[in-house]
Amino acid sequence: MNILDPGFAPVEAKVRYMDADFVVLKPGAFVRCAITDQPIQIDELKYWSVDRQEAYFDAKAAYQAYLRDLKS
Repeated sequence: MNILDPGFAPVEAKVRYMDADFVVLKPGAFVRCAITDQPIQIDELKYWSVDRQEAYFDAKAAYQAYLRDLKS
């Protein structure tokens, strides 16, 4: 299904985060930021944690996740 097709509904993808790359396990248009819960388009995904297997909207959110883990 194409985003331009009638009836297209964007769904959340399931992704496995790896070093310098990621693998889409379940196709979808976006993933959610673990800190802000904002949707991140798959083609715009730049920040994630391999250890925590979570995505981040931007560098600020990635840093907040880092600080969160220092406290726990």
